[in-house]
Amino acid sequence: MIQAADIREWRDHDVVDPKGRKIGVLEAIYVDTTTDEPAVATVRTGLPTRQRLVFVPLDKAILGPGYLKVSYAKSLVKKAPSIGTDDILPAEQEGSIFQHYGMTYQPGPNGERQLARR
Repeated sequence: MIQAADIREWRDHDVVDPKGRKIGVLEAIYVDTTTDEPAVATVRTGLPTRQRLVFVPLDKAILGPGYLKVSYAKSLVKKAPSIGTDDILPAEQEGSIFQHYGMTYQPGPNGERQLARR
């Protein structure tokens, strides 16, 4: 698992699926706001002129020399909710990320965001 202190070191490294297939390049990490632990990454995918950022959970992620291996297949990640490379994740779209991966979405007791970008 990525440690919060190491996040900046891993930006721009390849993100691969369990079979080693390249999904894209690590753009940013979103932490869980209740634990401040890395929870989701954005991965830059697409052609150089038409890139987007897709979201992938970091549960069971493994760091290697120059890459981050996630526990989800490339085909699933490519279909995940995405934003433009200059956009931010709207709070109302957080739940769709968790739903896509079959995970439980748990906002704060007063509707606070579950994810915060680092």
